[in-house]
Amino acid sequence: MHFDGVSQSTEKIPRKGRGATTNRTGRFEPQTRDAFDDGWWQEDPPERIATSLSIDATRTIIARNDSPDVGFDQSINPYRGCEHGCIYCFARPSHAYLGLSPGLDFETRLFCKPDAATLLDGELRNPKYRCRVIAMGTNTDPYQPVERTQRIMRGVLEVLAAFNHPVSIVTKSALVVRDRDILGLMAAKNLCNVGISVTTLDSELARTMEPRAATPARRIAAIKALADAGVPTAVMVAPVIPGLTDHELERIMEAAREAGARRASYVLLRMPHEIKDLFQEWLETHAPLRAAHVTTLIRETRGGKLYDSTWGKRQTGTGAYAALLARRFDIARIKLGFEPRWTPLDNSQFRPPPRAGDQLTLL
Repeated sequence: MHFDGVSQSTEKIPRKGRGATTNRTGRFEPQTRDAFDDGWWQEDPPERIATSLSIDATRTIIARNDSPDVGFDQSINPYRGCEHGCIYCFARPSHAYLGLSPGLDFETRLFCKPDAATLLDGELRNPKYRCRVIAMGTNTDPYQPVERTQRIMRGVLEVLAAFNHPVSIVTKSALVVRDRDILGLMAAKNLCNVGISVTTLDSELARTMEPRAATPARRIAAIKALADAGVPTAVMVAPVIPGLTDHELERIMEAAREAGARRASYVLLRMPHEIKDLFQEWLETHAPLRAAHVTTLIRETRGGKLYDSTWGKRQTGTGAYAALLARRFDIARIKLGFEPRWTPLDNSQFRPPPRAGDQLTLL
């Protein structure tokens, strides 16, 4: 598919509906580009960047990992890149593997896996397959805007439901409510749970920080809709950004609990690879008076650096500030009556459904 060109400029230009202010070159590219002021004043508004969608012709759909500090070992990602445009998204650096920028390219040059449901059906029927919970939304959001027309996530859920296969979903989109019919039936069998990510309750801040994600109010409403459908639902205060959103921790948890969330978690802002520069650019553009303070607090949680990728530390940070944040979360979790952990989803019900023409078993 043809892509509309997006320059690799590092000139910071805010664009309506986009999170990144530049298209910073990926870390694997042999050349980088730097913007400079050549003395010409540009009064025209910045160009609108359309979203492009290409086919990811993958041959397998279940990805596996052995990271010791994540709660899953297999996952499905229907999309690469994410139109939500969240400036802090830790998946942005993955676009560099495609020779694209983790900046504007990540949120405008998307790839989808239209054969995901068919591939999943085949992989689950493999006699060597052993059922374990499949996580979705662990990299890019399976309910990002293009899902409205592509319906890839819907197809994947239909397969998982047919196989009685457990699934755990993370999203910041209200579109998940569309599938509450399937999720409700799976939840009745203890086969699914959903985590809704809420970064801030400030709609103005959300509009610049996560421009094409559902508004905070719609995410809280999605928690209620799922809870009313009997789906175990959690609120994920993620990421907590020191000096910018950290003061909202308890308010977010309280709003989610009132809506019916049963569990809560949080993740401290993570800035691997290119995200450090992209987030700094965003701060300087949208929150210049807070930029220095936010950066100082982030360094306090990362041993003086902007990021520490050490397993067991990358999710929560270290130091006095990080310890205070953890204490605040624990106090709010207990006070509000959140469950400390999920009831494990049930792997024992997994059965490949018969296909047309299959010989019936006598057992």
